[in-house]
Amino acid sequence: MSEILSKVGAIFVPVGDISKAREWYCSILGLEPTFDIIAGHLCCIPLDNNGLNLVLDSKIYNADSYLRNPAFHFNTDDIDKAYHFMKDLGVELVTKIENGHWFNFKDPDGNMLMICKC
Repeated sequence: MSEILSKVGAIFVPVGDISKAREWYCSILGLEPTFDIIAGHLCCIPLDNNGLNLVLDSKIYNADSYLRNPAFHFNTDDIDKAYHFMKDLGVELVTKIENGHWFNFKDPDGNMLMICKC
């Protein structure tokens, strides 16, 4: 039996400015940006009640560290509403809604992310 759990605990995203990144991610997720900034470069944003966190980290960021392909996606129940919500926020949309299920966008640091209807 393995001592490693088959569960993801965190997703790391390299960011240039930890305070601005916390504000931006909280704004798209509908959360208050009250999460602590740890050691001046980390911010853990809980994504669910099962212990999954989005970890923003400015210490691992450099000009070439951004995610070029989505490493994960955020879920949505309504892809059209999600697309228009992101568009209204002025988020850089990289694709239109593809196959009625997903679209890609960039965060302010150029990381490629995805929203997918599940």
